[in-house]
Amino acid sequence: MVNNQQQNFNPFMQPLIVQSDRTLLLDVHAPGADECKTALIPFAELEKSPEHLHTYKLTPLSLWNAESAGFTWKNAVEVLKKFARYEVPQSVLIWIEETAGRFGKLILYPGEDENTLHLVCTSPIVYKEIEKNPVAKKYLVPRGVDPLNDARYYFDLNLVDRGTVKQNLLQIGWPVKDQVPLRDGEPLEIQLRNSTLKGKEFNVRNYQVEAAQNLVGDKGPGTGFGTIVLPCGSGKTIVGMEVMSLLKTNTLIVTTNISAVHQWIDELLDKTNLTKDQIAEYTGENKEIKPVTVATYQVLTWRPDKEGPYPHFDLFRKNSWGLIIYDEVHMLPAPVFRVAAELQAVRRVGLTATLVREDGCEGHVFSLVGPKRYDVPWKELEHSGWIAKAECVEVRLDLPEDVQLKYAVSNAREKHRVASENKNKIQIVKEIINKYPEDKILVIGQYLSQLDVLAKELNAPILTGKVPNKERDIIYNEFRQGKIHVLIVSKIANFAIDLPDASIAIQVSGTFGSRQEEAQRLGRILRPKERTSRFFTLITRNTVEEEFGSNRQKFLAEQGYAYRIIRYVDQNSFNELDETLQIC
Repeated sequence: MVNNQQQNFNPFMQPLIVQSDRTLLLDVHAPGADECKTALIPFAELEKSPEHLHTYKLTPLSLWNAESAGFTWKNAVEVLKKFARYEVPQSVLIWIEETAGRFGKLILYPGEDENTLHLVCTSPIVYKEIEKNPVAKKYLVPRGVDPLNDARYYFDLNLVDRGTVKQNLLQIGWPVKDQVPLRDGEPLEIQLRNSTLKGKEFNVRNYQVEAAQNLVGDKGPGTGFGTIVLPCGSGKTIVGMEVMSLLKTNTLIVTTNISAVHQWIDELLDKTNLTKDQIAEYTGENKEIKPVTVATYQVLTWRPDKEGPYPHFDLFRKNSWGLIIYDEVHMLPAPVFRVAAELQAVRRVGLTATLVREDGCEGHVFSLVGPKRYDVPWKELEHSGWIAKAECVEVRLDLPEDVQLKYAVSNAREKHRVASENKNKIQIVKEIINKYPEDKILVIGQYLSQLDVLAKELNAPILTGKVPNKERDIIYNEFRQGKIHVLIVSKIANFAIDLPDASIAIQVSGTFGSRQEEAQRLGRILRPKERTSRFFTLITRNTVEEEFGSNRQKFLAEQGYAYRIIRYVDQNSFNELDETLQIC
């Protein structure tokens, strides 16, 4: 007898459309859409999420990330078949099986001695392909059939080439499953407090615990390295400290700037049992090494000669580190990739809000730091109250007549600057600030000359890379304490800055179409708070700034945010905002 549920089942009400180009369209209004959205997270990349149809993409990297986390290609196929409105194209099913099947064909194991590794291959055809590859020949010594298992073949390689080999093989489409045990660093007793130094109750959130545990695993082969993706404002620093408390070992933390270094140190002292004697700063200003050392990418990539060595790379080797934390790993500079390639025997974690890199080097993060171990949608944490609700507004304004000719005859780069520095933006910034007198406001821009004018017009302090670090910290503290209501900030705001009470960001200009930058700037106002945060972007109408702006917004669209557009005429243009603006 057919039950009522089976009788009412209508395949054309299913939420997912699987296309032969490996894009997935999710009808968010269809029954089961929320369940499908959750089921796609492990193995598909969200590309955009406007109001009605969300677009996902299947990529080799998304499938290999899934496989490394134990989510098999068969699981992926089951999800697609379960939610598909129409029959899943056979070509997609075959591609999933073949592409995901590449993960696990190459496995790294310890060699006969401590300086050698075995790269084991389960396919003679793949073995021959790699053997003939000119890049692989530089690092791999073919050994033929594995004497312990005649169904496998293997290469020898030097321990120091472990990361480089993984990186090069990924580039030719062969991800390596790394099963070489990681060495233990010097032990260090690290525990998280139950209350902060000020006596405030402190609890690690469930998702933060889950993220850390996914990284650490059982501490056996194949665990202890990877990337954790969480929204800005969701407490990635807490995740890093939770990992430290699980591993209890000497730790090197590398982050984006000196302000972020100080924030890490403050958080460690506030929320762990570590003392000042156990924590050091390794920056351009102070170069100490202690059981827990916090450094900047800048000092590590500095060198006196453009063609010479990097003198501070020795920091990675000067201590028996048991853990390296790459903060904002999406910003990992190319020279540090080189060190990351060497440091494959150390447990390591990358923390980021987005793995988007405009240079396409996400694969380097996968192979050198580690595959994605944990990811959670921004909107999911917003609905749970862990990050702030945010309203996103694009304000479009005209280009002044006196610069229209200059714009018309300029090259592409100069056109972007002319449009970005539209002087009419100054008045709009003033009107937004006057409209929200109770909010703490960040005005963020790309061009220093534009920011200097805004600072004078608004009588507000300005922070750029030229401001000494001690002065930066003073200004940040005054902003946190409410002594400063408006703060002008250059692109240093793209990086790890903890300004939890900021509730409005006004973006007056940005880098050419950088999705990564857009995510970081919105992240500055996502710390949970009672009031709704607002992210304004000022765009000059009918210029290249519109095109670049739409590309920048792509990442936020992927996370479920949508921009409301206001066509600016005068200050009354904002009247509709409080009445009709919906949560993005």
